[in-house]
Amino acid sequence: MATNGHHNAHKLSAAGLLVTLGIIYGDIGTSPLYVLKAIVGDHPINADTVKGAISCIFWTLTLQTTLKYVILTLRADNKGEGGIFSLYTLVRRAKIKWLLFPAIIGGSTLLADGIITPPISVASAIEGLKGLNPNINTVPIIIAILTALFVIQQFGTKFIGKFFGPVMLVWFLMLGILGVTQMFTNINILGALNPYYAYKLLFGHPEGFLVLGAVFLCTTGAEALYSDLGHCGKENIRISWIFVKLMLVLNYFGQGAWLISHEGQTLTQVGELNPFYGIMPQWFVGTGIIIATLAAIVASQALISGSFTLINEAMRLNFWPKVKIKYPTVLKGQLYIPSLNWLLWAGCLGVVIYFQESSNMEAAYGLAIVLTMLMTTTLLAYYMILKRYNSIFIIVTVAMYAVIEVSFLIANLSKFTHGGWITLLIASVLISVMLIWYYARKIRNRYVEFVKLTDYLPVLEDLSRDLSVPKYATHLVYLTSANNREEIESKIIYSIMQKQPKRADIYWFVHVDVVDEPYRMEYKVCEFIHDDVIRIDFKLGFRVAPRINLMFRKVVEDLVKNKEVDITSRYKSLNKNNIIGDFRFIVIEKFLSYENELPVIEKVVLDVHAFLKHLSLSEAKAFGLDTSSVTTETVPLILAPPKELNLKRIVD
Repeated sequence: MATNGHHNAHKLSAAGLLVTLGIIYGDIGTSPLYVLKAIVGDHPINADTVKGAISCIFWTLTLQTTLKYVILTLRADNKGEGGIFSLYTLVRRAKIKWLLFPAIIGGSTLLADGIITPPISVASAIEGLKGLNPNINTVPIIIAILTALFVIQQFGTKFIGKFFGPVMLVWFLMLGILGVTQMFTNINILGALNPYYAYKLLFGHPEGFLVLGAVFLCTTGAEALYSDLGHCGKENIRISWIFVKLMLVLNYFGQGAWLISHEGQTLTQVGELNPFYGIMPQWFVGTGIIIATLAAIVASQALISGSFTLINEAMRLNFWPKVKIKYPTVLKGQLYIPSLNWLLWAGCLGVVIYFQESSNMEAAYGLAIVLTMLMTTTLLAYYMILKRYNSIFIIVTVAMYAVIEVSFLIANLSKFTHGGWITLLIASVLISVMLIWYYARKIRNRYVEFVKLTDYLPVLEDLSRDLSVPKYATHLVYLTSANNREEIESKIIYSIMQKQPKRADIYWFVHVDVVDEPYRMEYKVCEFIHDDVIRIDFKLGFRVAPRINLMFRKVVEDLVKNKEVDITSRYKSLNKNNIIGDFRFIVIEKFLSYENELPVIEKVVLDVHAFLKHLSLSEAKAFGLDTSSVTTETVPLILAPPKELNLKRIVD
C-alpha cells in the first residue's frame, strides 16, 4: 500500500507545485520550441493563417489538455496512480476482454513516441545556435547531450531532480515574459481567442485541415501528464496547470504577433528559422538557448522515467517479457531498466541521424501519440460507465473527443510518408510483443494441470520424516501459480516425489498475485501441517517489484517472532547450537515439447514466445531470488499431445 509519505507528496503545497513543474510539464512545456515553426514551415507568413493557428492552439489546450486530461481523466486515478495501464486496471473489472487491445495499443504508441520526443525537444533548443552561427553543425551536440542523459539514468536522478522544478519555473516565466513583451507590438493577436478564426482556418483555407497535424504538437504531452499523476497528485497538477497554460498561451500569442509583423515573408527571408527565438531580444538569445536546452533535458528525463514505469507495469500485467530492473535511489517509484534505456538511446540517436534537423522530425511527430489519446478515450468511456456517470454526459463527452481526436488522426496521417511510419513501425513491434507474450501465457495456462494439495499432505509428511531419503534442504521453497490455495501444480508434486525425491523439514509454497491497486503489499499464511507444509500468498500491486527473496525473508522473520514456525536446523549438532536451517528455492521452468500438435497460429505464438523468453530474465532472477540458493528444473510442456501412434508389434 502507498505510504503516508507518498500521500503527503500529493498534498497541495508550494513545494508540491514546484516538484510538479519539474516532473509533469516537460513535454507539453517545451512545445513552443517547435509548434509554430512547424505550422509556418517554408510558406510565406499569412496573418489569417497565423491567427487561425493560434486560435486552434488555444482551443486545443483548452478542450484537449484542460478539459479532457486535467479535469476529467485525472479523476480516473487508481489509488493516486495514473497512466493508460492504471486506467486499464480500473476498467478490466468490467470483464470485457477486448479492452485489452486499447490498453496495449495505447501503451505501445506512448512508448514509441518516446524515441522522438527527446530528439525533437533537444534539437529545437540547440538549433537556436544557428541564429548566432548559421554554419554550426548541431547534430554532434544533440547526440552528445542525449548520450549523457541516457548514461546518467543508471545513477538515478535524486540529485539533479532537485533542479528540475526551479529550471521549469524559470522556463515558464521566460515563456510568459517573452510572449507578453512581443504581444504589445500587435495587441490585435488577442482576437485569436475567438474560435471563429480556428473555424475559418480549418474550413476556409485549402490546406487548413492539414494544419491540425502541426497544431496537435501543442498537446502531445497531455498523455504524459496523466501518466505522471502518481508523482505529484491531482490537486498539484490542476493548480499548477493554471500557471503553465497561461505562460504557454502568452508565448504562443507572442510568437503569433511576431509572425504577423513579418507578413508576406518566409522565415528564411526574415533571417530567423524559429519564431521562438525570433521573439527574443538579440542580447538574450544565448541565455535563452541555455534555458531552452535545460528545459528540453528535463522534458526528455521525464519521458525516459515514464517509459521505465510503463514497461514495469507491462511486466507486472504480463504484457512484457521479464527484464532486469535496478533501483538506483531510495525514491519511491524510481527505477532503471538497462535494456530499455539503451534501446531508447539507440532509437533517439537513429532519429537524430536520420532526420538531422528538428523541422524534419516535426513532419513525423504526433502520429503515434494521437492513437494513444484515442485509446485513452475508449478506456475512459468504460470507466465513466462503471462509475455510473450521467449517460448523456458520457455520450456527449465521448462523441466530442472522438470527433476531435479522429480529426487529429486524419490530419496526422499525412505524416506517414514523412517519417511517421518509423514510430508506427516501432509501435507495431511493441504491440506484437505484448500480445504474443499475453496470449502465449494464456495458451500455456490452459494446459497446466493442478491437483488437490490435501491429497498429497500425508505423503509429504511421511517424506519429511523418511530418514532413508537423503535430506535435500531444511526448508524447500516452491513458487506456485495456483490461485486456489487448496491446489498445486502436478509438476511440483512430480518434482518433490518422483524426479528426485526431495526430503525437507518444511515445504513452503509461495504464490504471487498481482492486484489492481498499484502499491498494495500484503501476505497471507496458510499452515497445512504445523512446521511441515506452509503456503504464503503475496498480494502485490502492479507497480510493486516482486522481490520475493526479501519479502519471503520478512515473512519468515514475522512467523518466527510470533513463534508460529521453528526454522532452526533439524540436524542434531546444528539444532543444539541454534543454527538456522538452509533455505532452497526450486523454480520450475517449462519448455515447449516437440510432442505437440497445435493449430498454426498457436504454434507461431508459442515459438515467438519461446524466442522472447530466451532474451528475457529467468524466473529466478525475475522474482529477485538469491541465485546461490536456487535450483531451476526444466520440464516439457505438452499442450496438445499427438494422436495415438499406430505402432504394431511384430512377433517372430
